Amino acid sequence: MALSLQEFIHSLDLRTLPRVLEIQSGIYFEGSIYEMFGNECCLATGEVIKITGLKIKKILAEICESIEGNQSPKTFELPMNFPGLFQIVADKTPYLTMEEITRTIHIGPTRLGHPCFYHQKDVKLDNLTIKQGEPITLSSVEDIDGEIMVNCGIVRNHQNHSFTLPLAQEGEFYECEDEHIYTLKEIVEWKIPKNRTRTVKLTDFSNKWDSTNPFPKDFYGTLILKPIYEIHGVMKFRKDVVRLLPSLDVEVKDITDSHDANWFLQLLSTEDLFEMTHKDFPIVAEVLEAPPRNQLSSSILQPGKTIVIHTKYQASRILASEIRSHFPKRHFLIPSSYKGKFKRRPREFPTAYDLDITKSEKETLHVVATKAFSPLHQGLSSVSVGDQFLVRPSETTEVLCEGLPTTVEVLACERILPKAKEAARLPLYMEGGFVEVIHDKKQYQMAELRARFRLPFNVKVSVRDLSMEEDLLASTPGLQLEEDITDSYLLISDLAHPRERWEVPAGRWNMTVQLVRRVSEDTGSFLVRSLVEEITEEQYYMMRRYESSLLHPPPRPPKHPSIKETEFTLPTLTEGRRVDLPTSPKSHRVDITKKINSNQAGLDSRVPVGRHNDSAKVEKQNSKDEALQ
Repeated sequence: MALSLQEFIHSLDLRTLPRVLEIQSGIYFEGSIYEMFGNECCLATGEVIKITGLKIKKILAEICESIEGNQSPKTFELPMNFPGLFQIVADKTPYLTMEEITRTIHIGPTRLGHPCFYHQKDVKLDNLTIKQGEPITLSSVEDIDGEIMVNCGIVRNHQNHSFTLPLAQEGEFYECEDEHIYTLKEIVEWKIPKNRTRTVKLTDFSNKWDSTNPFPKDFYGTLILKPIYEIHGVMKFRKDVVRLLPSLDVEVKDITDSHDANWFLQLLSTEDLFEMTHKDFPIVAEVLEAPPRNQLSSSILQPGKTIVIHTKYQASRILASEIRSHFPKRHFLIPSSYKGKFKRRPREFPTAYDLDITKSEKETLHVVATKAFSPLHQGLSSVSVGDQFLVRPSETTEVLCEGLPTTVEVLACERILPKAKEAARLPLYMEGGFVEVIHDKKQYQMAELRARFRLPFNVKVSVRDLSMEEDLLASTPGLQLEEDITDSYLLISDLAHPRERWEVPAGRWNMTVQLVRRVSEDTGSFLVRSLVEEITEEQYYMMRRYESSLLHPPPRPPKHPSIKETEFTLPTLTEGRRVDLPTSPKSHRVDITKKINSNQAGLDSRVPVGRHNDSAKVEKQNSKDEALQ
């Protein structure tokens, strides 16, 4: 049965791709293909096309609230690289079957692909009853004994309970409230249901964006995101990807069951390659579309080049940022195989708490105060600008606060005097400023730095990596090595030189290749080459967006009611930590408890368990502060 292209796309289950379509009717100009603005706008009757994907081409945004002086809703295109952060508003329209959910929503291997729903009534299973309103997390879809099932889970009393639901499972399933914060790219890739709009709330916006802010001044409200889709496909005599708009006025017929899909060229994107299983590698492929401005373009990754894609895997990198007093800062991913050498650079510490978490048993931390501090209680030490301290372990002591003895955590230090040293006790809540004094003149390689020092850590390249044509790090005035991350890579080589292999980032380098043939793995020795990669600010914040809000300084003792200077606020302390953490805009309008829950339920497994109590104390104290104001 023939359908309009729009009707076919509306009913399309993306899990059944690829699909082969025959054009039943259409108008065309001078041949079967006529291209306008990057999209095919006409196809000939009888043309056959294999549909390989449905992508969002652009996003239209409509502001929900009426703006003063303009009562009609304002609709505009929101650039895909818009550097704002959003919170999702749960869809109030129910899904009536599991099949509708899986057909509409992207379910994938990461937390972003684990949607959460609740049911209006109890759902009784063989060995479990899902209670009314209980959050159900969908993690994957798989074939179990010939039946497609959805793997689900619920959490009760801090324990996970797993179960499966068939696609035919009926009921009223509603989206759960989502307290996570997302970039527009994440929402586009994971959080916009097919054939539905998505309502979101803008929570923050980076003022470092070069383009004009499309929103009214000081707008932090609700808007509706409306996706405009683009169909990707391939045709018999074309090596490039054909792009169609669903609104194209043609009728199509699905002939997948009667047509051999292998009749077409097999085009694979970077995403397609990484979704392949390990047993599918290695493969020989021809590069059709290469990543723009990549460091391999002149030698391997250029259109027409034949390459071998050997395998996929996870590899570690150091995320680093340029040390600058002004923006924009450059950001890098440094492989552990980097052969340059580094010298240490002084670190800055905005609070005594930062000194406490940075101190090391291997080396005594020596700092100079850059800000004066006067204690509120007897028994604690004052600090003058220029005072030098040797940092020792923290301890607790008792001070009088409003006439009552109160236990305070303090940092034990030795103040360096001209001819002697004296003991000093600095409260961990102290908001001050310290700069490290470096006595170590040694040159370190990356492996030594990672083994000996805790991140974040400041360095400068003293000897560049001579194995690279251009060492991007050599020209930087200094680097802060921020954290150790794991990322996804493809291992590729030139077909003519299979023993020299390069790591290609799967998530940031978009390329399209044509599968030529599969080959057996060469068991001989080979050299793996890794690149220092410079990443954009958007990519940087996406990597660091799960940074823990659990690492703020612990709460200060109760305020002295008669002294206004004691009324420091948690935001002030947070601002002081910008030396070590990126000023990600998401931290400004997000409740701290929401971030804590978000991290615990999500990806941030790097958070030390011992910090959870500190966070709870911070939130408790913050609530007290608000109540007193």
